[in-house]
Amino acid sequence: MTESAVRSESLADEAAALDAADPLAAKRAEFDLDPEVAYFDGNSLGAPPKHVAERLTEVVRQQWGRRLIRSWTEGWWEAPQRVGERIAPLVGAAAGQVVVADSTSVDLFKVLVAAVRANPGRDEVLVDAATFPTDGYVADQAARLTGHTVRRVPVAELPGAVSERTAAVLMNHVDYVSGRLHDMPSVTETVHAAGALAVWDLCHSVGAIPVQLDACDVDFAVGCTYKFLNGGPGSPAFVYVAQRHQAEFDQPLAGWAGHADPFGMEPGYRGSAGIARARAGTPDMLSMLALDAALDVWDGVDLSVLRAKGLALGDFFFRCADELLPGADIPTPREHTRGHQVSVRDAGGQQTMNALHARGVLGDFRPPDVLRFGLAPLYTTYAEVLRAVTVLREVR
Repeated sequence: MTESAVRSESLADEAAALDAADPLAAKRAEFDLDPEVAYFDGNSLGAPPKHVAERLTEVVRQQWGRRLIRSWTEGWWEAPQRVGERIAPLVGAAAGQVVVADSTSVDLFKVLVAAVRANPGRDEVLVDAATFPTDGYVADQAARLTGHTVRRVPVAELPGAVSERTAAVLMNHVDYVSGRLHDMPSVTETVHAAGALAVWDLCHSVGAIPVQLDACDVDFAVGCTYKFLNGGPGSPAFVYVAQRHQAEFDQPLAGWAGHADPFGMEPGYRGSAGIARARAGTPDMLSMLALDAALDVWDGVDLSVLRAKGLALGDFFFRCADELLPGADIPTPREHTRGHQVSVRDAGGQQTMNALHARGVLGDFRPPDVLRFGLAPLYTTYAEVLRAVTVLREVR
């Protein structure tokens, strides 16, 4: 047996032992996964829980098909707040601070404009320089409409950049390229020390790592639900508005769903009390209720156990890479200052990822040269991690 084969066999034994001891192993059976595929793109689109299709059939045939318009007063209208309350424990939020509505981009626009309106006399917004592009686009437009300027600043340089001019700071909790996890408590404290408001994008952390918005004294946050929360393609996003900001939450999309009396048809806008004010238009009920069903998989999940497994999956990825891909350029931190993905730089880029897909290993590619492997603790196995690294070695 060759030295390479010995290493692979040892890693296979280790993977089998880790999978056998996995406290979340039973969760995998709750997902509708192709047994021939190793799925590593849950950080872009989560896998579907099995019962979602059955639940949606009931929604279409009964709630829509039989109850028709009556369903709006039989649970549909309240669904954005009700589903928001299910997400709240996953982001460390007390009741009444999370609502599901619209898309991440739309929600981000709402909270950025509301944040600068709540902090007058300051003329700039700071944005994480490595932010997901749409966050930068939205920030630019929000600033343009409110008369602010935008400065892009690396999170590490934020303490020297935030000042009395800064109205709000927009940061990603987890960097979407490298997977680096930013220190929410210390960054938020730095922002507040300068009198600015902290806005966090949780798209790559919610459902992957424990988030503590209340404990960190965060002002506003947004997050998507189609990644680690498995809500389905295009499932609606959520907004967090800290209780202390809700009375003056002056968001720019004054739609009827956020009105104090939505069915009163008043000519003028009066914002609803509480978190409902963050709503705008009519909710997409099919996607909303698919998300509601998908959240069932979180019942009974200990987020500390989830985090421990996510880190262990990443540690095993590094171990496999050290053995099978020596010298690989991996920008993801080895230290536990990362989310639940590992990124590998590869000159082949999209061609390499296409080859992985052809072999049943589904990750994704981000230009110019980053292959991303998302590690979803509810269904990713250690054996799949070994398979991904093994196939990557073979196709590079």
